[in-house]
Amino acid sequence: MRNYEQSGFIPPAARTPSGYRVYTEVHAAALRTFIALIPAFGHAVAGQIMSSVHAGALDDVLLTIDRGHEQLLRDRETLNSVSRAVHDLADFEPVLEPRSIGELARRLGVTAATLRAWEEAGILVPDRDPAGYRVFRAEDVRDAELAHLLRRGGYPLARIALVVEQVRTAGGTDTLATALVDWQRRLNARGLAMLAASAQLDGYLSKLRPGVHDVGRLG
Repeated sequence: MRNYEQSGFIPPAARTPSGYRVYTEVHAAALRTFIALIPAFGHAVAGQIMSSVHAGALDDVLLTIDRGHEQLLRDRETLNSVSRAVHDLADFEPVLEPRSIGELARRLGVTAATLRAWEEAGILVPDRDPAGYRVFRAEDVRDAELAHLLRRGGYPLARIALVVEQVRTAGGTDTLATALVDWQRRLNARGLAMLAASAQLDGYLSKLRPGVHDVGRLG
C-alpha cells in the first residue's frame, strides 16, 4: 500500500499523531479501481490512469482510456482482416513446383520489384539456386498470397511481416486459424474488462469528487 501511495495509485493517507497511516474506504475503492484497470489496460497504463486521477487531470484520464479503446479497435480490425485473408487463402490451389520471381509476380499480378520489396521487409524468404536466382517454393507462394491479400486491405509491410511470421511459426494457415479463435477470445475478454474497469472508475470518481462528471478537472 505504501508503494501504491508513493506511485500515486491511491490517494495520500492521513496520519495519526504517532505517524501511522490511516486508510479509509476511499483508499479501498482506489485499490479496487486500480486492480480492475489492470486486465483492461495493463499494469503500467492502469497506474498512469490512477496517477492522473489523483493529480486532478481528468482530461488525461479520459484520453488514456480513449487510446486504449482505439488500440482494441485496431486489434479487432487486424484480426478480422487476417481471418478473411486466411479464409480466402484456403481457396488457392497449392503450388507444387518451385517458382521464379517472374512466375510468382505473374501469378499475383504484381511486379518483381514488389516481391523484392516484400523480401526486404521480411515477408518473403526465398531460397537461391546455384546461380543465385530466387526460388519460391510452396510455403513462399502461400506467404506471398497472404501478403497480397493483406496489402490490398491497406496493411503496411511491417504489420504484414508479423502476420506472415505467425503463419510460418504455426506451420500453416490451419494452425493459424485456431490461433485466431484464441485471439478473438482474448480481445473479447479485454473488451469486457474495459467495461468493468470503466464502471469501477466511474464509481470511484463519484466517490472521490461528487459532480466530477460536470467538470474538466478533478477537484
